[in-house]
Amino acid sequence: MTVLRTLGRNWLVVYAALFILFLYLPVLLISVFAFNSSAVPAFPLAGFTTKWFGELSGSIAIHQAALNSLKVALITAVLSTVLGICVARATTRYTFRGKQMMKGVIMAPLILPEIIIAVSLLIMMLRLGLDLSLMTITAGHVLFCLPYSISVLVAGFEGFDRSLEEASADLGETAFGTFHRVTLPMMMPSIISSLLVAFTVSFDEFILAFFLGGASPTLPVYMFAQLRFAAKLPAILALGTVILIVSVLLLILAETYRRRAERRIEFEGS
Repeated sequence: MTVLRTLGRNWLVVYAALFILFLYLPVLLISVFAFNSSAVPAFPLAGFTTKWFGELSGSIAIHQAALNSLKVALITAVLSTVLGICVARATTRYTFRGKQMMKGVIMAPLILPEIIIAVSLLIMMLRLGLDLSLMTITAGHVLFCLPYSISVLVAGFEGFDRSLEEASADLGETAFGTFHRVTLPMMMPSIISSLLVAFTVSFDEFILAFFLGGASPTLPVYMFAQLRFAAKLPAILALGTVILIVSVLLLILAETYRRRAERRIEFEGS
């Protein structure tokens, strides 16, 4: 009974622990099997090896797919952040007709089924006569990543002390000069966080890249195609482990910059 009462008092902690275990245990198993000397991902493990990671360095197809993903993710991160700055500044600094509706439309990709967005974009681009390529993937990723960038940037603009911009204007600085000398430096941690989040989401995105990629596969699409071959599975698990580590590090870095931005804004405000 004592154990049950303790669990009852700490039910939220128990629930969170079980949820995290259910969510991340399969992901951790990928990393475990990536170091298994056997090509069959099953317990008990046959032994420890790093040879599957060595195979990644000699695969030209993996290098090309990774390069495609890097190109798309970098362009997507820059475009999403630039557009996100415009939207975040407009929605936090000005009041205009249709503001809430515009915000809802822009943020809609967060709640719409991704496969519906992918099929819709595919039909539209084919109707426009566009060839499926890395550029069409980038266009889809910008649409999908823009709400993430806006969410990060809006938080930065909402906590930004507008009196700093007003003081700059009172001292005779132009609107562009104020934005360049005051707003951007104060928003830089949020901007970097937006770049990292958009890059991570774009680099790992599969469905849009699968429908819009044509003959230029990104890394997630390449990994999905290789799952048909049992002999390729260990190398794919190793590649998945590398992507997982890089993604986690980027998200940690993005969160670090976001918190730094919050502390900086609180300090400036005080």
